[in-house]
Amino acid sequence: MSMSNITFRLSKTTAIRSAGWFNARIMSIHSSATLAEKGEIPSDSLNENDVLIENIKDSGILTLNRPKVLNALNLSMVRKIYPALKEWEASKNLVIVKATGEKAFCAGGDVKTLALALNNSGGKKVGQEFFRAEYTLNHLIGTYKRPYIALINGITMGGGVGLSVHGKYRIATENTLFAMPETAIGLVPDVGGTFFLPRLNGKLGCYLGLTGHRLKGTDVLAAGIATHYVPSERLGDLTNELLESNGNNISEIIKKYQPDNFNPEFSLQPYLKQIDKCFSAPNVQEIIQRLESDGSDWAVNAIKLLKQMSPTSLTVTLQAIEKGSQLSLKECLEMEFRLVSAALTKDGDYYEGVRALLVDKDKKPMWKPAQLSEISQKAIEARFAKLPDEEELKL
Repeated sequence: MSMSNITFRLSKTTAIRSAGWFNARIMSIHSSATLAEKGEIPSDSLNENDVLIENIKDSGILTLNRPKVLNALNLSMVRKIYPALKEWEASKNLVIVKATGEKAFCAGGDVKTLALALNNSGGKKVGQEFFRAEYTLNHLIGTYKRPYIALINGITMGGGVGLSVHGKYRIATENTLFAMPETAIGLVPDVGGTFFLPRLNGKLGCYLGLTGHRLKGTDVLAAGIATHYVPSERLGDLTNELLESNGNNISEIIKKYQPDNFNPEFSLQPYLKQIDKCFSAPNVQEIIQRLESDGSDWAVNAIKLLKQMSPTSLTVTLQAIEKGSQLSLKECLEMEFRLVSAALTKDGDYYEGVRALLVDKDKKPMWKPAQLSEISQKAIEARFAKLPDEEELKL
């Protein structure tokens, strides 16, 4: 299979600051779970309008429409988006994906719902059903034959990244907030994260995948997650012009809406050499040792952050990103499906991470094992093993 349509680049920029530590990561996970104020999540299956599907001449528009829960992605939405995209691939000149509300494009999947399902018999199959459908959609986006334009205005994490990053055009705004915060809840950066993260500049993707570091606004472009940056107030006019374009000259049209003399700075620029040096280590323990040797405030805070994460998730994530650097998007998604399937157990770190951060909210997960030194490489390798043929993701 040919590579996904992702084009990664890093702008020449100067430093602003390094953003966010563990409390910010907790906020990211809350956003990614997209809970309402009382922690309740509406039913997946009852809302016929959770995705708005519009046919406008030779273009299609998909609008994620769950603003009260930051457009959380659920199975109902995936089952509406996939057939629409399949139909449009043969009939439309371009597709635009956007969201209702100002706060979020899509803050992730309903991870709390999937974890709580593990309390019931058949709970693992519920999770596998969602991830199978989601990853199949991710693969379609990554191989899409029509121009696919994602307007990632607002929080874009986890599942929201999967709906955007594999498409050819990803337009960030000043409101965009990107993160892959899965290691804080005992998962791995999925939805093709093991494909796009190692293809960022240097070891930036490894750093983002292990720490869940958040990028905002122009940083999302500078890192290579977005392909373009347009102020949110201009998205309406941009959309209208794209709809009149017949799918022609899309890059030129988008560039017209970027700010004049646009040369954004990158807040991580001062740390890129340190990121490359420390996060090129062959294992997580050595990453921490290199950070300890570095001794800077940035390194100390990075250590503090890593030590809050699931040791198993950190170990699996590092190995998955390394493997993913040599795999196609299809192969990465197949690998990720095996990894999330292994995580769908009531006695595992995923269930415990959700309990600690989203259910009881004590923010004190009891990881098993609790220390990196206790990790069994044999147990890690077992997570990468192929599933029974009837359970494998087939793309």
